[in-house]
Amino acid sequence: MAFTPTDEQAAARDAFTEGDHLVIQAGAGTGKTSTLAFLAEQTSARRGRYLAFNRSIALDAAARFPATVRCKTAHSLAYAALGYRYRDRLNSPRRPGWKVGQDLGLNAPVRIHGRDLMPATLSNTVLRTVTGYCQSADAELAHHHVPRLRGIDGDEAHAELADLLLPYAAKAWDDVQDPKAGTVRFEHDHYLKLWALTEPVLPGDFLLLDEAQDTNPVLEQIVLAQRERTQIVMVGDSAQAIYGWRGARDVMTGFDGTHLTLTRSFRFGPRLAIEANRWLALSGAAIELTGTPEIPTTIGPHTGRPDAVLCRTNIGAVTEILDLLDAGTTTALAGGGDALCALAQAARDLIQGRRTNHPELVLFTTWRELRDYAELDPAGADLQPFANLVDEHGPDAILRAVDRLVPEDQAQVTVSTAHKAKGREWGSVRIAPDFTPPPDTDEVDDAGRPVPGPVNKSEARLAYVAVTRARRHLDPAGLDWIHHHPDNPVLSGP
Repeated sequence: MAFTPTDEQAAARDAFTEGDHLVIQAGAGTGKTSTLAFLAEQTSARRGRYLAFNRSIALDAAARFPATVRCKTAHSLAYAALGYRYRDRLNSPRRPGWKVGQDLGLNAPVRIHGRDLMPATLSNTVLRTVTGYCQSADAELAHHHVPRLRGIDGDEAHAELADLLLPYAAKAWDDVQDPKAGTVRFEHDHYLKLWALTEPVLPGDFLLLDEAQDTNPVLEQIVLAQRERTQIVMVGDSAQAIYGWRGARDVMTGFDGTHLTLTRSFRFGPRLAIEANRWLALSGAAIELTGTPEIPTTIGPHTGRPDAVLCRTNIGAVTEILDLLDAGTTTALAGGGDALCALAQAARDLIQGRRTNHPELVLFTTWRELRDYAELDPAGADLQPFANLVDEHGPDAILRAVDRLVPEDQAQVTVSTAHKAKGREWGSVRIAPDFTPPPDTDEVDDAGRPVPGPVNKSEARLAYVAVTRARRHLDPAGLDWIHHHPDNPVLSGP
């Protein structure tokens, strides 16, 4: 079938053929991959590269792009360049963190700002330090690569922790660089960093960077180093930049190039575009979407079973899974249940009087200490739903529920966090109730009611991702509070 470009896609073609560096803001469902393939087909004399977010996207793109474009992930390029030297280490068995710590010399507890850190915790923090370094553009390990631990995350405490652990992190990084053998388990991010440190050159006339709004600094460094020798086209959706919490950056907004947009969504109709635009406005995005009139997407309460339930948190996902399983619904969890199992096992350890190495719970010595922190300390409010869930059902019930999950192709309903749902779509979607409104301020309105706090832009971006996963029907129940919030923008109808 012939590709008929929209006016926006034609404008992108014209700018691309002129050789400009481009930034294409592509809203949800606007056909960014089709657009990039369309650009690449404009000339057979030019050869290029397409850098994909993951392997499945790269494989899909390879079937759609002309043969003049190599479709790869950054990791696959790094593996071909030097990662293959470490293949024996990549396939090595996993080792407990405490054993790795022993080999690195972390054999005794350390007290920092009134908190005892066990050797296993110190070891895990060292390994996370190396991971943070590998995701950065930095040439050397530094204090800011050491993660902040909940409960000792003040500047003074963190500086003391970093001073202690950086020598061990340097020892771990030296260990990683040995291709033959080592103590630290070798990960894919390790060879990507080693490759980046060689300042690689990517041959080709153009470079297409997909999902540019969630680019790790290490990849950003590699891409930007090519701009004097090749045309760079960044494509993504700044309103879907939802991985800042793990170091990703939106490299599109500050990139010096011609900025264009794709705003017509081919995934859903005009009614859902209005809902998407609500959250785009709240996130500060500069674009508005239009839906496809021929797609009659509806919005409202579900009368039947949705294809997917999207949650804000892993804890919300557990709640939905338990309810669906109790109702006899075969249920899948997008991305698998490892994260839920880890939380439940950490809770069980604390309940049974054992310390846990879970990054979020590592500094709690008992379940009661976690409960008090969740109930009494504002910084622990995010743990309150988790504590309530465990107290109501018990960790073993959560673990049993995860064991009852089925693959997605066998499930009646898929449960997913909004983060895991990014890049996905379903026919019908329900938004779970853990997308809670911002907390109230200390102010009151003329009627004496508390004034809600402002909608956080990062939360608005996550809501935008969630509502734009639906094609035919959206039940936005978990986000209905926005209709009564003073920040709710006034939007025009279709």
